Parts: sequence; C-alpha cells; structure tokens
Amino acid sequence: MKALHAILAGATMVLAACSTTPASNSGPDIAKSWIDKDTGHRIVRVSEEPGSRSLYFHQNAYTAEGDKMVISVTNPNGVAVVDLSDWSVKRLYEHPDVGILFVGKQTRSVYLTRIAADNGQKVHPQNELQQPTELLRVNIDTGAVEELGAIPAGKIHTINSNETLLAGAVAEREHNLESGPRNSRFEARYEALGPDGKPLSFADAKEVRINERLEARIPMQMFTFNIATGEQKVVHEATDWLNHIQFSPDDPGQLMYCHEGPWHKVDRIWTMRIDGSENQKVHHRTMNMEIAGHEFFDASGERIFYDLQTPRGEVFWLASYNMKTKERVWRHMPRDYWSVHFNISPDGSLFAGDGGDAEMVARAEDGKWIYLFESQPINDVAGISAPNAADLIKPAVLKATRLVNMQNHDYRLEPNVTFTPDGKWVVFRSNMHGPVHVYAVAVSPEVE
Repeated sequence: MKALHAILAGATMVLAACSTTPASNSGPDIAKSWIDKDTGHRIVRVSEEPGSRSLYFHQNAYTAEGDKMVISVTNPNGVAVVDLSDWSVKRLYEHPDVGILFVGKQTRSVYLTRIAADNGQKVHPQNELQQPTELLRVNIDTGAVEELGAIPAGKIHTINSNETLLAGAVAEREHNLESGPRNSRFEARYEALGPDGKPLSFADAKEVRINERLEARIPMQMFTFNIATGEQKVVHEATDWLNHIQFSPDDPGQLMYCHEGPWHKVDRIWTMRIDGSENQKVHHRTMNMEIAGHEFFDASGERIFYDLQTPRGEVFWLASYNMKTKERVWRHMPRDYWSVHFNISPDGSLFAGDGGDAEMVARAEDGKWIYLFESQPINDVAGISAPNAADLIKPAVLKATRLVNMQNHDYRLEPNVTFTPDGKWVVFRSNMHGPVHVYAVAVSPEVE
C-alpha cells in the first residue's frame, strides 16, 4: 500500500497529551482524544457542543487553503469554524433558522440559508420546501455577513467552482417523507407498515416512503441562482424527482444530478451542462435489481464515483467513470466493507467508507466500522490482453484498513466521511457516545 505508507510517513500528531480511552457517558465527559483499541488509530472529538454535525459527504466543508473546516452547532443554531492545525473550535454565526450549505472553492466564505419555521415547526431540508429561503455568505475569518438574496421556494444544493452560481431544485408542491419530529440523534424519521400491518424497519420504511414520493411524479425544476445579481434561471424541468445536484469541483459549467427514488427502479446518475445541454445518463443498468447511487466527484472533477451493486445486496463495487477518457473501473469489495457513503482523498490515492449496520442494504454481519481503502487493479495474466481490453470495464479490488470501531453507533445517523485537505484525517459525525458529535480519525496508526 505505497500511497498509504507515504501518508503514514508524513503524518504528525496535533495532540501531544490525550486520554487513551473514551468515556462511556455523554456530554462534556466524552474524551477529547483516544486511541481505538481495536484499530490502533487515534480519534479526536472535534466538536465541543453536543448536537454538532459535520457536513454531508459531498458538500465541501474546507477552505481552499486547507486550514479551516466548518461544522453546524445547536442551542442556539449556528455555524462554527474548526482550526485544523489544533482542532480548536470557534462559533462564527448564530440564528434560529440557519443552515449550512458549503464552503466556497475560491473565497474564504461559508454559504448559509435562513428558512423561517413553518407553523412554529423547524423545517427539515428533506421536505419539498415551499417557503422563501434567504441566502447568505459569511467570511470565515472576519465573520462579515453578506446577504445574497432569496429564492421563493426550493432548496439550494451546490455551488460552482468559481463561486458565480448556486444551483438547486424546486417542486411544484410539498411532499413530506417523514412522519413526525426527528430525534436529535438521528438524520431522519421514516415510518411505514408492511403488508402484514406491522411496522417496517427503518431501512425498509425509508424505501416505502421514497417510492411514494417518486410515484407522486411532482413537476420539478432545476435552477441556478446568480450570486452577483440574484437572477434565478430554470435549466431543467421534469416529473422525475431531481436531487443530489453537484457542480464539478473544477468545471464551473458542469453539473451532476440524480433521479431520486428506489435505486433498483430509477436510472439515477446524470450529467448536464449548466445551459441544459448534454443531458446524459452515467450508468446503464444491465441486470434486474442492479443499483447505483450516492455519486460524487473526485477533486479533479474528471471522475464520478458511485456505489454499484450487481444485484442489490449481493455483489458490491465502488465504481467510477472518467468523463474525459470514458474509462470505467469497478472495485470489488466483500459485504462487510460496504458503506453508506464512500469518499476519496484529495490526491485520489485512497478511499474512505463509513460502514453500515445489519438492517441496511448489504446486511453486513460485521460492517460497523470507519474504513480506509486502497484500490488494487486486477491485471492481465502474463501480460496477455483481450483484443478489446481498452474498451472494457477495468476490474479492481478494495483492500481495507479499519479506522474506527462503530459498534455503539446508531446508523439512523449517517457518518458521512470526508478527508481533510492534507489527507491525514478522516472526519465523520457519530452518536456513539449518545449525543451527536464531530470526530476525526488519523489515517496513520498511532506509534508507541
């Protein structure tokens, strides 16, 4: 594992004196740092306040300079800035209705929303938002606030690489996926009954509720918001459920988005130019019950990665598609390695995964870990290639290193792994000690 060894050789510890075992109770008694006895890797509790969260796995939380990270905080709601050199945390902005979108790729700004409560109830971002949303950006260093304007309805998903455009989607009417108030320890609340009238598991109830939303076929629009002028422009219309919209990290005119719904039922992953042209499907299903999803770009913006299963719940791959060369790589993994979300290091050499519990799609027997992966290609035997080898999918396998034991984590909260810009830490959110906190685990194992 040459790439991993290079990181290990250069890794340095930022905390010299730390406790070696985590406290079992919640609140301020959770240790600030410890070594996971099952993996040998150091874990740091980044957040100071219970209820803190890191950003969703494909939303950029880091400054371009790689020195700061943003997290959400509660009581009161707001955004905090983490200094990655020493893990110190400082509140930056507070407002009862604030939400974090992402950090810009060029300016040292965090983009925020303010959504007024609906009938006194906090608005959850998974709902089809029908109320006005104010858009703000805040300078991470000075705290200066700039009001960018507002959208009358819908949700902002992404920002382009030169920070000129935001993009989002809006539905013609509201459709709530969730059945009631959320538990603060979890990401969502899905409830549904099976054919026998008995409550379904969280994972199966989620499938039912998502399918109901898909079948509603609510007309939707994908739109851009010009940051300089406030102009809102429709770029795509559909009765497909438009979601997971992402700008390329490098090309300011390139979008990726999904047709949301049960993954075995929809053609999920699509790319499109910002003017609506070149609307193309990324992955073509060839097997019934084949699924692909939780797509994301690498740092170059050239490759799209996604969770691929052929068929669902049986054979597991981390697949990629190169938008320039058209090359496809499928990286095989055993059942226990499957993760709710995967991510890739900034230099493209390593992957991380956040694992999953026994109720999820992989039905893993021992999958509750934060993983580090390295991709190893499966090469031709004796240098003998098929005549059309260059046109075929390139196979590989993922080799795993366990970073964090997540046995006490409830996966109704998705950990959402990301690499720090230097590639030395994997950041995630967890409720393993009770309240939700932000944690980081060192890629390098602790050396005594």
